[in-house]
Amino acid sequence: MAIRVLVVDDSAVMRSVLSEIINQADDLEVVGTATDPIVARELIKQLNPDVVTLDIEMPKMDGLEFLDKLMRLRPTPVIMISTLTERGSDITFRALELGAVDFVTKPKLSGAQGMRPYAEEICDKIRAAYQARLRSPSKFAPAAGAPPSGTSTVGGTAGNGPAIDASTLRERLVLIGASTGGTEAIKEVLCRFPEQMPGILIVQHMPEMFTGSFAKRLDGLCKIRVKEAEDGEKVMPGTAYLAPGHSHLLVKRSGGLYVCELSKADPVNRHRPSVDVLFHSAAKHVGANGVGVILTGMGKDGAQGMLAMKKAGCWNIGQDQESCVVYGMPREAAQIGAIDEVSTLNDVALRVVTRLRQTGRRAG
Repeated sequence: MAIRVLVVDDSAVMRSVLSEIINQADDLEVVGTATDPIVARELIKQLNPDVVTLDIEMPKMDGLEFLDKLMRLRPTPVIMISTLTERGSDITFRALELGAVDFVTKPKLSGAQGMRPYAEEICDKIRAAYQARLRSPSKFAPAAGAPPSGTSTVGGTAGNGPAIDASTLRERLVLIGASTGGTEAIKEVLCRFPEQMPGILIVQHMPEMFTGSFAKRLDGLCKIRVKEAEDGEKVMPGTAYLAPGHSHLLVKRSGGLYVCELSKADPVNRHRPSVDVLFHSAAKHVGANGVGVILTGMGKDGAQGMLAMKKAGCWNIGQDQESCVVYGMPREAAQIGAIDEVSTLNDVALRVVTRLRQTGRRAG
């Protein structure tokens, strides 16, 4: 039975393009289209679609307002259709906070060949959304300049206990990978970290125009510093480095320090940046000094790299099925024996910090 999709967009061209893409997949079917949220509201009642694709800027009611109402009154998997602009990225992150499963950017209508990767992406994301575990909307405003209400940092869950010693801060690294649902999951983890942390390297599957905005958003919410990674920069304690959407992120060793390296090599597992690329580099250059974390996401990216990290002595944590939006990447890693412990999302930061303290005491 095909996954039933409602397309909501005020552009007739976009409705036509999205409908054609979706209907070409054997397991997907567009059951209706709507020009604005008012029409969409009635069609959702009539058609009960499995997944909704939703434009953000529309007449009568914008996509965010409609999404907020929909997730509170009739929770439905939603894929946002976003524009490649800074404003578009800010609004998209707010949509993810409100409960959207994922987003795709509006395509450049440049012929069938150029549309093929976009068609594969949106169809894959619709399939993932259909299987997604919907979560309650975030209860805090974005970029408020302080950790979200209810999260724990210094003096809270992950911040309780003895400080992480100086040698651990210098020698250890935390490596994090995520995909679908990962923007909220990464935020949840980073906002619970204390200020004194080793360097953190992150890969989140995300387009180039969005990673810089995402890093800035996290930097305004977390005790640690968060920035987009740059090629050749030293990895410093208390700082998280997010892979830019145009490049793989690798870690290398140089003069006793960890260094970020960016690469525009071919996509791995259809992704650039790829979690596997980061994790394989950590297996080679970080080894037992690493703590790996794999969070919610569709597909298998990161599983083989995490296995390589484990074989090199790294301690790996996987998000549990119940707290994942899509239990894909952590499941793949668990199935091949790459994970040392499974944790709910709320406890991931605590488990990471606990591990760092334990190994720090043993090393001392």
